[in-house]
Amino acid sequence: MTEPAAPAPHHVHRDEIVDWQTYADGREVMRSKVMAVKAPRRIHVGEHLTFLFENHDTMHYQVQEIMRAERIVRESSIREELNTYNAMLGGPGQLGCALLIEIEDEARRRPLLEAWVGLQECLYVETADGTRIYAEFDSTQVGRGRLSAVQYLVFTLGVGSLDDGPVRLGSDFPALRLSVDLTDEQQTALSADLAATLPGS
Repeated sequence: MTEPAAPAPHHVHRDEIVDWQTYADGREVMRSKVMAVKAPRRIHVGEHLTFLFENHDTMHYQVQEIMRAERIVRESSIREELNTYNAMLGGPGQLGCALLIEIEDEARRRPLLEAWVGLQECLYVETADGTRIYAEFDSTQVGRGRLSAVQYLVFTLGVGSLDDGPVRLGSDFPALRLSVDLTDEQQTALSADLAATLPGS
């Protein structure tokens, strides 16, 4: 994957990345800060769906963590990780997230992942005026006859949507009709992330 010619303002840039040994020295401080950032961006919808909305800080942490775990030092490999994780953030006016489909009962997991094929097309964020914005996703995430338990999604709200960010998150999949109203803290966090995607932010 090649590096975008004009990275979005909320993307993680190469000059923000330190070598894994330097990162290890301050890892606990960074981890503590990022866990606080993640908290309002972790949203549960029903029993099995957890949406993890990402932003610059969470992806910066993820890149540094993978470099540490895999002892990555080669420049081309570092840039590949940056490109991969930045792609998950989306572009201007978009919110990126990971969806975790959490089914603890192993006997139920495969049948449900098979039964829920098509779920990814039915996930949405909803704005205060009732507009639903459905998730965009990579079709390669859908396996042969069943979903992957981890999905990477992008919601395109648009660059003029800062005053009309998401207030609700849900699914209208026939077998899994669920929604949750976002708390004030969650709305504020996602609105801030949306604002950060825009040039000049």
